[in-house]
Amino acid sequence: MDVKAVDRERNLPRNKEGFKNSKGNVFHRNCALFVDPSKKTSKFCSKSSSASTPKPPQDTVCKYWMSGHCARGDNCWYSHSWSRGDGFAMLAKLEGHKKAVRGIALPSGSDRLYSGSSDGTARIWDCHTGHCAHLTNLGDEVGSLITEGPWVFIGMKNVVKALNIQAENEFSLKGPVGHVYALVVSSNMLFAGVQNGVIIAWRGSCDANPFQAAASLEGHTGAVLSLTIGDKMLFSGSVDQTIRVWDTDTLRCIKILHGHADAVTSLVHCNGCLFSCSLDCTIKVWFATEGQNWEVIYTHNLENGALTLCGMNDAENKPVLLCSCNDNTVRLYELPSFSERGRLFSKREVRVIQRGPNGLFFTGDATGSLTVWNWLQKTQGGAS
Repeated sequence: MDVKAVDRERNLPRNKEGFKNSKGNVFHRNCALFVDPSKKTSKFCSKSSSASTPKPPQDTVCKYWMSGHCARGDNCWYSHSWSRGDGFAMLAKLEGHKKAVRGIALPSGSDRLYSGSSDGTARIWDCHTGHCAHLTNLGDEVGSLITEGPWVFIGMKNVVKALNIQAENEFSLKGPVGHVYALVVSSNMLFAGVQNGVIIAWRGSCDANPFQAAASLEGHTGAVLSLTIGDKMLFSGSVDQTIRVWDTDTLRCIKILHGHADAVTSLVHCNGCLFSCSLDCTIKVWFATEGQNWEVIYTHNLENGALTLCGMNDAENKPVLLCSCNDNTVRLYELPSFSERGRLFSKREVRVIQRGPNGLFFTGDATGSLTVWNWLQKTQGGAS
């Protein structure tokens, strides 16, 4: 597969009251309870299912309304809404980035939201006002951005920048060759998925340099686009259409999963199950029996290529899987049924979805727009 072609594929009104909620900004890291592994074969649709949710009326958003000047107003044939469905609402749109948003992070206990973009900047947003409080020109495009504890990690070309927001220290972690498309933290290890197919690992240290190079995990033959952690394993998805399973203790590859017919763009692990999505227009659910014998227990077919996944619980603690597609929509699926409960719309494809504190979640699209959403509690009458 042409890595450059996939790289091109990847390059695919402010709220004055801010986007606070009454419960503050305590970041919840607990994983959504997606499935009961002991009943894995009975809850998902049959393995061969190819059913997809039919499109409801007004499922196309008016492009003129998106640009702010639809002359038809309420008489327009197309939707004038950024979403469809119940139980969630848009709180704010944060504008400023000029190109695709590649990462969104809200450090635990912080009232500052961090975002990184292909425009070569990182922005810090005030959670109370929704205004951009600080802009940093990084000098090169951002490929990924995550947070862990007091650290914000920014993946760029040939480097990962580590920012300690408490001590206000910055470190440059060398080792990657090419763009860093994915970052994940496991215990005291930081992993970076790189354009050349290698995963670079650093180990946390108490030395003057708090990150020491630990290993280079080789095996993928294409860019590493996605990483996730679960049950002492690191999972990596690549342009080479495979998922590799690595032991986080030995840093050795213990399994290679085949099943997708195009680049594996995103991975989510929870409660023993691995969710993967791909440009082949599918979401797959994997489960491992004894001996790391991973098998696909369900395939959900989509009309368009899938770009990123994010799992979370709604306001009623029900598990939901969000999947962005390259038709400029994000689908919201109830689990384990995979019934569609709503959609989010954007001007361009959504490249990042990040859950936040107490019912907040965030999306960032290829225009540079960052949107803040909120899960809604149902009233006593049953309406959201």
